[in-house]
Amino acid sequence: MSNIEDYLRDTKGELRHVSWPTRKQTVNFTVLVIILSLLTAAILGAFDYVFTKGLQWIIR
Repeated sequence: MSNIEDYLRDTKGELRHVSWPTRKQTVNFTVLVIILSLLTAAILGAFDYVFTKGLQWIIR
């Protein structure tokens, strides 16, 4: 049981050294991730559409 207590104590000590982002940074990074995710989805969707149409054209 001592190992678990040591682990929790060490973890708590390490968390004091963490540089936590501000609320503004968190919001900005969250918005950035959402925008980049939507952009990536749109690009992949466009490639999928083009390749699907191209393959259909070749098969016909």
